Amino acid sequence: MDIDLAKTFLAVADSGSFMAAAERLDITQTAVSARVRTLEDQLGRRLFVRNKAGARLTAAGERFARHASTLVQVWERACQQVALPPGREDGISIGAELSLWHPLLADWMVWMHAHCPQVALRADVDSPARLLQGVQDGSLDLAVLYSPAERPGLVAELLAEEKLILVTTDPGGALLPEQYVQVDWGQAFAANHNAAFPELSSPPVSISLGPLALGYLLSVGGSGYFRVGAARPFLDSGRLRRVAGAPEFSYSAYALYATQQRSGVMEQVRQGLHAVAAGLHRPQVPTQTPDSAGL
Repeated sequence: MDIDLAKTFLAVADSGSFMAAAERLDITQTAVSARVRTLEDQLGRRLFVRNKAGARLTAAGERFARHASTLVQVWERACQQVALPPGREDGISIGAELSLWHPLLADWMVWMHAHCPQVALRADVDSPARLLQGVQDGSLDLAVLYSPAERPGLVAELLAEEKLILVTTDPGGALLPEQYVQVDWGQAFAANHNAAFPELSSPPVSISLGPLALGYLLSVGGSGYFRVGAARPFLDSGRLRRVAGAPEFSYSAYALYATQQRSGVMEQVRQGLHAVAAGLHRPQVPTQTPDSAGL
């Protein structure tokens, strides 16, 4: 079977839409329909029911979904093993959200170099949605994400429990609504934040990336929610203060991988991630660039 058929099937099943799957795969909607039709012909069963709301799996489609993910993952793993560079015995592909590349992903790569020099590495930085899809379709062995959505066949293993805290540049520790910086920490945070601070539903500044938001706040002043680990050096130096009585929000990091990923190299990868995650809360010396603040 053409592996692209299984990938297309998974994209439609995940997004619930032929159009969304076409955008994700960067092909036309006609091509998506043709691939699904070919797959249905090969299996002799209808896999989707299309309606105005999109596309939903039939009973046969739900049964095939459990196998399609395995097919793609086995194929991707085979391609990776065949393409191993000389001197490497195995390979691993890992991805992380942009806000997790430093220090977690960077420190993990150094750990792997020291402890597993025989393993070829591929590290990607991408959006949470694309990383999750990569693990599901087998193009990634593992992804490091903040509070990932649950998916069948995938394990979300806690690496580090983290909190988001409200900090301010005000010497008295006051919340500064007129200088509030809203950071995009995901849908769960947004819902909790709006419930706790309905008066801040239309902030003057909204920034999607934590390091950029922290650099901006330190430069011009204001208040906002940031990771404890990222804010700690500036709290210790007195450049930031916690807003007394403000609620904390959970924002923990997880390793996401397929349930069948239990090989020896995966155990080493997980060991390394836990080792570097244990130091995630250690105070860090701030540098001139906000990207290195450890968000």
